[in-house]
Amino acid sequence: MALFRTKEIIAASKLPPEGVKLSRMIDAIYFLPIAYFGVFATFHMHFDLLAGDWDFWIDWKDRQFWVTVTPIVEVMYPGAIMYYFWTFYRQPFGATLSITGLLVGKWITIILAWYWWANFPMNFVMPASMVSSALILDCTLLLTRSWMLTAIFGVWAFAMMFNPSNYPIFAYSKQPLVADGALLSLADYMGFTYVRTGTPEYIRIIEVGSLRTFGGHTVWISAFFSAFISMLMFTIWWQVGHFVGQSFFWATGKRGVKYRTNDVMIVGTDEYAQRHGTPNGIAPGASGRATLAEGKS
Repeated sequence: MALFRTKEIIAASKLPPEGVKLSRMIDAIYFLPIAYFGVFATFHMHFDLLAGDWDFWIDWKDRQFWVTVTPIVEVMYPGAIMYYFWTFYRQPFGATLSITGLLVGKWITIILAWYWWANFPMNFVMPASMVSSALILDCTLLLTRSWMLTAIFGVWAFAMMFNPSNYPIFAYSKQPLVADGALLSLADYMGFTYVRTGTPEYIRIIEVGSLRTFGGHTVWISAFFSAFISMLMFTIWWQVGHFVGQSFFWATGKRGVKYRTNDVMIVGTDEYAQRHGTPNGIAPGASGRATLAEGKS
């Protein structure tokens, strides 16, 4: 399946050269500055409000909450974006577009605000990467062509791949060390060195015991829990995309009465024809209205 069938689409639209040029200009204005930059700006704000600290400070990237919260929050926005691009354009890159956009927004904040302005070292505020998880999610939708199977298998892999794909980046921060007689991780020691605000939200609590050590089975317990919650979140946000991006059109019934019909597919597609039992994907009454319009002209 070709992802971009531009020549066929232009030929089917029967646009004049001026119309083709204007269509390309609209694509350049809409998809690049508005769609992509709008995605990473709004997704960045969404992520910071729900899981910002857990994926921000390196000493907050602990076993339970970082592995649990981050995939759950990061799968929400891609669910709605994937619905939009897959339903109306049949393009399976909604998750990759969202996650890369989020990564761009986060790195802009890290470089300009926290490194250049606040003088925090980059490795202390470096975000995690979920690009590999997003690619798996998009590939699952492309191969299965089913959002339900994507929610079951793709989202499960999306959450389970989070820790293995980020372990090579942040494994150094989990090394144990003894400071003033206390057993800490390197990330905790960096948290004591670079002091932040003193509000209760940012007061670091160092756990004592084996529940939070420097790795272990609790990572996978948290990942499994995150995978199941991520399935639910993806399903909810896919329906959010359906609610916001729902198309509607006016059709004419057998008695000539016009009525509003809601459908998730664009009129003229094979999916619409199979769903409504119309030949060649033509909406009910469309051929009659076309004939009537030709007669009036």
